[in-house]
Amino acid sequence: MSISNSPEETAAAGAHWARAAKTGDVIALIGDLGAGKTQFVKGFVKEIGSEAEVTSPTFTLVHEYNGGRLPVYHFDFYRLERPEAVAGIGFDDYVDAGGVCLIEWGNRFPELLPAHAIRISFRSQSETGRSITRTDAP
Repeated sequence: MSISNSPEETAAAGAHWARAAKTGDVIALIGDLGAGKTQFVKGFVKEIGSEAEVTSPTFTLVHEYNGGRLPVYHFDFYRLERPEAVAGIGFDDYVDAGGVCLIEWGNRFPELLPAHAIRISFRSQSETGRSITRTDAP
């Protein structure tokens, strides 16, 4: 577990995870609204080497960030109502596309995540403080 005391520290946690990222990684980001999931992705994408502007894909459902050492596919499952909707956006194709998948609200359809998926939980500790914890078995 790590503690973040600012949005910058949450982005730094994402950068830390990006340094070890490899092709085929799937990382489910779990936490309430405002818990830091998108800040984490911002740091991750920047560390991968992409200069893309990172925003939450709440309405588009998926953003693709290229230009770094790996493509990053950023999903948001918040608005999806059924597992079939995940298939409808081509999730399985992205998992096999040779990049890294980061999924905000990755706990919405856990049965659709591959067995090797990493789960990271974000919990608000204070107005700016967050705990960031890997919650799957290492």
